[in-house]
Amino acid sequence: MPRSNTKGLTAGNYRDLAEFRFLLRNFLAFSEKAARKAGLAPQQHQALLAVKGFPGDAPPSMGDLANRLGIRHHSAVGLVDRLVLAGWLRRTTDLEDGRKVSLSLTRAGEAKIAALSTVHREELRRLAPMLRELLAHIDR
Repeated sequence: MPRSNTKGLTAGNYRDLAEFRFLLRNFLAFSEKAARKAGLAPQQHQALLAVKGFPGDAPPSMGDLANRLGIRHHSAVGLVDRLVLAGWLRRTTDLEDGRKVSLSLTRAGEAKIAALSTVHREELRRLAPMLRELLAHIDR
């Protein structure tokens, strides 16, 4: 019988959690390196992905992007400013409410996020068997 502490966690539970954290951190390091190699700061890549993958039919607003990235509104504005200047993102002001701004990718932004997403999916496919096995352990 595996030893457990007072919270009911076994040594194996800790190993599984540590392995998950290790795989997650390695994926994030891979992602940051891939973004830089593609000429983007990691946060710029995250922003483009958040805009492209935003759920629903309406494009995201500045507030939506800030929420998705876990940053403050003014930080999102600065990030969007840099992405617009680079030609990867565009702002569209709402005709009825000039305070509302929606975000969308330019053609160059679409190409950039498609290329990065392709290499990320390949990396996730590589990690999938390890993650499935690990998650099966955690589910027990």
